[in-house]
Amino acid sequence: MELLHDFATWRFWRHFALKTGACAGALSTALQVWGIVYPNTAIFRDHPIATLTAMLLPSLVVGLIFSWPRPIEVVFSAPNTKIRVVKGDLLKQDQHLVIGICDTFDTEIPNIISRNSLQGQALDVLFGGDIRQMDRHISQALQGQPIVGSIKKPGKTEKYGIGTVAVTKHGARRLFFVAYCEMNDRNEASGTIDNVWKSLLALWAEVSAHGNGLALSIPVIGGGQARGISSLLPAQDAIRLIALSFMFASRKAKVCDELRIVVTPDNFVRLDRLEIQSFLSSLRPS
Repeated sequence: MELLHDFATWRFWRHFALKTGACAGALSTALQVWGIVYPNTAIFRDHPIATLTAMLLPSLVVGLIFSWPRPIEVVFSAPNTKIRVVKGDLLKQDQHLVIGICDTFDTEIPNIISRNSLQGQALDVLFGGDIRQMDRHISQALQGQPIVGSIKKPGKTEKYGIGTVAVTKHGARRLFFVAYCEMNDRNEASGTIDNVWKSLLALWAEVSAHGNGLALSIPVIGGGQARGISSLLPAQDAIRLIALSFMFASRKAKVCDELRIVVTPDNFVRLDRLEIQSFLSSLRPS
């Protein structure tokens, strides 16, 4: 179904037509030159259908080969890194992980944080459902971080600000809890595209400092618990925002060897994957 989805896009057919036409034009030119050099060649005159088939069939094959949908990934030489977009479960990846969180770093489930959210699933998968252990790791990581304000509400009341990153250890890897949305007095998380961009830039700086250059897996930041963002920043645009901010940061200092953007299956099937591949390719230095 995903392959059929790619075949149904105008980008595939435009690319296919361009590659097929280019190959057909090259073969047509070659045949005309052959006819001029060897004007007595009878095959062109006596078998026009066969000649046309011999020209069109390879052109169609070449066009299909160059246009066939491939895994979404681009390798960059300057900076030396790779971006991949994959379908799957973020918590099953074996790299460093990014987990979005609110600016109060609330962890209480299910009254404040939904158990179905990525943070709620991380509690079960990464910390065995032990909320005290998760809270202890995050609190230790926040020591020394400036508190920018407070709010009266159930749960945690200290606000650390958008872009604050709590870096915790999980075995041999790191978990980067990045605050990209704000919590109000009703424990409702909300955010803006500006906040997502600010949090991403802060995230890359922390990954560069603590990730030792190893691969990093990140979800499609912008949806989920932060109301309002998913409609303003759908998965397609969120992927572009993540990739663009990552490349901007990587040109200042190396962030990591590979950025893996992990998309849930329900969002992945709706992506224009050829467009994303084209966008990632456009990020190469000119």
